[in-house]
Amino acid sequence: MGKTMSEKILSRKVGKDVSAGEIIVTDVDYMFAHDASGPLTLEQLKTMSIEKPAHPDRTIIIIDHAVPSPNKTISNNQAQLRRWAKETGSRFSEAGEGICHQVLVEDYASPGQIILGTDSHTVTAGALAAFATGMGATDVAVAIGLGKTWLRVPETIRIQIEGNLSDGVYSKDVILTVIGRLSTEGATYKALEFIGGTVSGMRMDERLTLSNMSVEAGAKVGLIPADEVTEKYLESRGRGELFQKIAPDDDAQYEDTVEFEAEKIEPSVALPDNVDKVKPVSEVAGAEVQEVFIGSCTNGRIQDLRIAAKILKGRRINPSLRLIVTPASRETLISAMQDGTLETLIQAGASVTPPGCGVCFGALGGVPADGERILTTTNRNFKGRTGNPMAGTYLASPATAAVTALKGVISDPRGFV
Repeated sequence: MGKTMSEKILSRKVGKDVSAGEIIVTDVDYMFAHDASGPLTLEQLKTMSIEKPAHPDRTIIIIDHAVPSPNKTISNNQAQLRRWAKETGSRFSEAGEGICHQVLVEDYASPGQIILGTDSHTVTAGALAAFATGMGATDVAVAIGLGKTWLRVPETIRIQIEGNLSDGVYSKDVILTVIGRLSTEGATYKALEFIGGTVSGMRMDERLTLSNMSVEAGAKVGLIPADEVTEKYLESRGRGELFQKIAPDDDAQYEDTVEFEAEKIEPSVALPDNVDKVKPVSEVAGAEVQEVFIGSCTNGRIQDLRIAAKILKGRRINPSLRLIVTPASRETLISAMQDGTLETLIQAGASVTPPGCGVCFGALGGVPADGERILTTTNRNFKGRTGNPMAGTYLASPATAAVTALKGVISDPRGFV
């Protein structure tokens, strides 16, 4: 019987054939915690009398959620994480280096790896065919201490996407459409496999957006086959030797297959306060927003900023709203500085903040006021997500965000790109 990607990756890792539903114990390639969850992770390590990681070179502490720190409590927590990383010899990513998920795909993740993080969007690395998943602080602490974890091999839903996307339609619109079909609980503890000509034709940054939001349908992982695009990306990151081709077998057994025609996918938006409350932008066009945010681990990469800059070049944002841009990593920020993207965005009226989670986490700048509406390129719009439960959050692509910033109301990007 053929295997899905999850079954294939986990079988290779444990050295025997495994199938959906089995419980396994496996070695872990990388484990990480960030400043929002790291203190609790260290507390759990202390509770279990674990003094240091089993593999410090595979353990990463990342400061990304509050950059720079806005208060004494967070500063003390971040200082604690710095000390622990230094004392244990663990890897450390300082504030300003980037969002944990972007740091992982830039510097660590490769096909066939098992990656655990104390953050649900760890699934981002599935775009590189890594079995990457988020866990709670206790489970990650155990993995740090032992270098191993337990997993239930997930059943898999095949997401088949064929055809060419229309102008103005991006991978963010694709994943919003998928979640709108599946619902936020439609793939709970399942693996999503993104397959088809549309996916194989996507750049790595576009694939990362698909995998990143898989968890918004409840998925354990969101996997994309490792192919020539993956290989070229790894080579560009200096990890070409770690490439291995991973794809599902032709006779793999799926729990379900959900098919999409790319030509029928429109620019989309998720309405407050649920990610699966998805509508075509054309149906909500004209709705006023007071703030636009372009950034996050979903759409804060250089290609996303360039899409927005192309639309905003030579124009000014509508004076009725604010535009905040937060690059996903220091590398992204430097690239945006070097190619003029940053200058274009600033000249258009954007406020640019240091690399990190920014508005997405709702704990730093950009928190909307009571009754305000914010349109973001992030992955979640639950009540209070951006820091104020009295505000509402829309989710959309960088193109929709940029055109909305120009118009002052939610607007269709088609015709601007």
